[in-house]
Amino acid sequence: MAAKTTAENDIADEDLEPLADETARQAQRVVAAYAEDADECRMLLSMLGIGPTKLD
Repeated sequence: MAAKTTAENDIADEDLEPLADETARQAQRVVAAYAEDADECRMLLSMLGIGPTKLD
């Protein structure tokens, strides 16, 4: 059974808080374990907003 989406369930971008570093690392490991290849892993991490940070 699909969940209903209503305006009252929507979360505004300004109400979102960044993940703790350790939580993000754990999520990255889970995604990497289930991804079929490196490209899929990068895409999924990007979609979740937990992709690797770019070094200057």
